[in-house]
Amino acid sequence: MSGGRNVSDHVLDHPALASLTGPHAPFAERHGRILRYPVDVSPWLAMPEEPDAADWATLARLAAPGATVPLLGFHGSVPEDWEITSAVDGVQLVDDGLDAAPDPEAVRLGPADVPEMLDLVARTRPGPFLPRTVEMGTYLGIRRRGALVAMAGERLHPPGWTEISAVCTDPAHRGQGLAGRLIRAVAHGIRQRGETPFLHAGAQNTTAIRLYESLGFRLRRRTAFLEARPPRHAAGAAVPVTEPRRHEAAEAPVSGGVR
Repeated sequence: MSGGRNVSDHVLDHPALASLTGPHAPFAERHGRILRYPVDVSPWLAMPEEPDAADWATLARLAAPGATVPLLGFHGSVPEDWEITSAVDGVQLVDDGLDAAPDPEAVRLGPADVPEMLDLVARTRPGPFLPRTVEMGTYLGIRRRGALVAMAGERLHPPGWTEISAVCTDPAHRGQGLAGRLIRAVAHGIRQRGETPFLHAGAQNTTAIRLYESLGFRLRRRTAFLEARPPRHAAGAAVPVTEPRRHEAAEAPVSGGVR
């Protein structure tokens, strides 16, 4: 595999934790034993692998009334008064010989482009993208006649690895290879930092998985994307925020939501 990394590296088993206690630590908000991104950056969070009642109570208070909590790779028991609203099999793939290269048509996207990015995401539904998600890493796009028609960028950032995410193309411009070009271009920037690209996909999204495998990604592990809704009486209460202390977070294995 390119980049000299071992695909068994444990940071990819808990990518949200590894990000929030590593390169993305400046984003991290701590609520008890829960770490999360600001709500306008990303919905992903990190929780103990074996959460206790206090952890679930904290998660419930963090959720807006009626909202769901995303969980990646969580295989424990959800409290009986929580409702599992979605359970989707997922896959995690890693760079295993990707032909990464810059693209002459790709342009760097920034805060001024966010309205167009949000519009493209709303029409293509590649996964969560919020007003400040662009701050998580480099985002590249391709424009046609001035309009943003395709994009891809960086999301979770465990040490030594960067997730490629928000890969999407306007339906009117599909079939031109734009997604593959942008993936290679984003991967080139990741490689230039001495890191290795990885990504997640729903296991049922066979079209995307075939594209990723054709580009040089290979399956590392299977996982699960869960969403659960807390009981109404527990949601939405205020929770104190503290700065993350890296050594404490590292002591508790966690799962984080990604898709």
